[in-house]
Amino acid sequence: SSQDFLIDLDWFMGVCRVVKGISQARIGAIGARITPFKTVRFSERLLEDAGISVETTDLSEVIMAVEKSKDSDKEVQNKLKALTSYYPTGKVPNSSVLKMAKLAVVLNRWIRENELDACALRCWPELQNSLGIFPCAVMSMMSNSLLPCACETDVMGAIAMYVLQLASTLPAGLFDWNNNYGTDPDKLILFHCSNLPKTMLNTCHMEYNAIDARARGTDENSYGTCVGRVKSGPMTFARICTDEIEGTITACIGEGEFTDDTLKTFGASGVVKINRLQELLQFLCRKGFEHHVAVSQSLVGKILFETMHNYLNWDVVSNH
Repeated sequence: SSQDFLIDLDWFMGVCRVVKGISQARIGAIGARITPFKTVRFSERLLEDAGISVETTDLSEVIMAVEKSKDSDKEVQNKLKALTSYYPTGKVPNSSVLKMAKLAVVLNRWIRENELDACALRCWPELQNSLGIFPCAVMSMMSNSLLPCACETDVMGAIAMYVLQLASTLPAGLFDWNNNYGTDPDKLILFHCSNLPKTMLNTCHMEYNAIDARARGTDENSYGTCVGRVKSGPMTFARICTDEIEGTITACIGEGEFTDDTLKTFGASGVVKINRLQELLQFLCRKGFEHHVAVSQSLVGKILFETMHNYLNWDVVSNH
């Protein structure tokens, strides 16, 4: 039928977007990896072989540029207006929001100059120690405008976000695999502190990072995170990693759904239901997949599998 044809055409267009986009992707790495996070290591050589280039800059360059920025700069003032209209900022000091605006201007300038498709940022602890802010809201705005920005210098997480975005044409977010939820073996919590795009959240506002504030004993240098509950509905997840030992790029993908189960916590989070979840978690652990997972609020698992397995020749495991 004509409806079946349109469904097939939409699927094929998704495959084309992913193949074309990822085979010439440019990813930015802003700062070194978070020191204890060995799980975000990756191979630039393997990515280059897949057509993906990685452009880098030192975090000190970003910090110095922010510190030199003037409050009255037109770009800064425009970004300040964009930030305050993007998220409610009533709980955040004005001085902190202004620094976020300066950071956004500096990052966006570097991204434009390098023609990047996605980026990953070292979001702690230097930005808090030097600028007194978290960059999460700035990163959220980027992802929401279809420029995926992964936290904790997770370049492979940024690539997974970009792939999901290409497949679905929707913003993607990056989460931690977290705790099981209740007694249902197929439910767990996806969480981050967070930099999720606001289109993924029911209600949201800007606040301080509760983990960092607890460690410091004050919230003074911890403002900038996005707090809210993930909307219920379908989801596709993806984790991509480079295996230098075998010389391959591997991926784990699948589909599930965000539920509306009750959940009280900080940051941004949601309860997700995935069939045969316990088998999936065991597989992730045994195969050494990292603790971050990229998520799109769409069902594009078949597009990802077709693209990664048949066109990119990556090693793919799927549950859809």
